[in-house]
Amino acid sequence: MLYYLLYQVLQRYFSPLNVFRYITVRTVYASLTGMFLAFVFGPWLIRKLRELQIGQFTREEGPEAHQKKAGTPTMGGVLIVLSTLVPTLLWADLTNGFVLLAVFALLAFATIGFVDDYAKVAKQRNLGLTSRKKFSLQILVSFIIGTGLLALATRSAYSTELVFPFLKRVHPDLVIHSLLSSAHLWPLAFIPFLIFVSIVIAGSSNAVNLTDGLDGLAIGCTVIAAGALTILTYVSSNYRWATYLEIGYIPRVGELTVFCGALVGASLGFLWYNAHPAEVFMGDVGSLSLGGTLGFIAVVIKQEILLFFVGGIFVIEALSVILQVGSFKLRGKRIFRMAPIHHHFELIGWSESKVIVRFWIIALIFALFALTTLKLR
Repeated sequence: MLYYLLYQVLQRYFSPLNVFRYITVRTVYASLTGMFLAFVFGPWLIRKLRELQIGQFTREEGPEAHQKKAGTPTMGGVLIVLSTLVPTLLWADLTNGFVLLAVFALLAFATIGFVDDYAKVAKQRNLGLTSRKKFSLQILVSFIIGTGLLALATRSAYSTELVFPFLKRVHPDLVIHSLLSSAHLWPLAFIPFLIFVSIVIAGSSNAVNLTDGLDGLAIGCTVIAAGALTILTYVSSNYRWATYLEIGYIPRVGELTVFCGALVGASLGFLWYNAHPAEVFMGDVGSLSLGGTLGFIAVVIKQEILLFFVGGIFVIEALSVILQVGSFKLRGKRIFRMAPIHHHFELIGWSESKVIVRFWIIALIFALFALTTLKLR
C-alpha cells in the first residue's frame, strides 16, 4: 500500500521517493515496522489474553520447573502473524505471486495453529487437535501452495528443479515431463513435486512446533533462520550475485525479501516479551505459521536442501523426537531422558537460560555455515 502510494503515485511529483523502488530499502522499513508493531501491541495483547484466561497448559511429565509456567498467556503468535502481515501489505508489491503465496502460507498455517490452541483452551489441557488431523491440514495447505508454485512455473517465474549444494550440475526436475503429453496421465506428472514440497513445508512447520518448548528458544532460532533466508532470497533475485555465486537466478522472488524482513522484525519484537522468563508464549498459532513460512521460503528460492542447515536446531529437535519414539517402540528403551532434546539437557542439570543461549549459538553456527556454502559451490 505504502509502496504503491510512495513509488507508483507520489514519486512522479517528488523524485527522492524513487528510493522506495529498491528492495533493500523496503526490506529495512518492513523489518522496522514489524518490530515497532510487536513492541507497541505486545503489552495490549498480553493483557487481553490474561483477561480472556487464555493460558498455557503444561505437560505433566515435563521438567518440574515448567509447572510454574502454567497459566502464562499463550497464542501470542497472533502478534507475530499480524506484525509480519501488516508490514508486508505496506511495503511489498502485492501484485507479486510469491508475496501472495507467502501471505497465504502464513495465514493458513496460523489458522491451523489457532484451531489447535483454541481446542487446548476449550479442553483445559495440553491436547488440541490430534496429530493426524493437524498433519492432514498441514499437508492440504502445502499441496495448495505447491499448486500455486506450479502455476507460477507455467509462466517461467519458477523452476521445479531441485538444487543440491556443492553439486553445480545436478538439477533433477521434480516434474515428470514425459507424462505431460498424455491426455490421461498428465496430472501424475506433478505428484513428485507436490509430495516433495509438502514434506519440506509441513516438516518445517512441525520442526519449529517441536522446538517451541523453552522461553525464547523457537523465536530466537527463527530470527536467525529468517535472517539467513532474507540474505539467500535477496541474492537469488539479484542477477550479479546469483551469477557470481552460481545459484539459481529467480528475478521475481526479490519481493519476498521484504516479507522476510518483516518476519525478522516481527520475531525480534515478539522475543522482547517471550525472552526468559516469558510474559507470553507463541502457541501453535505462532510455531506452525513460522515453520510453514520458513519452509515455503526455502522451497521458493530453491534452497530446500540447505534448509537443513539454515534451520539446523529445528532439524535436531525433530530428529530427537523421531529417534526417541523409534527407539522406544523397537527396543523399549529411550535414548534421551526426554524429547525434544532441549528437555533432555534440562533434566541433566542445565538451566533453562543456558539451554536457550547455547541452542541460539548452535543455530547461528548452522546459519553461517549455510551462507558459506554459497561461495563453496
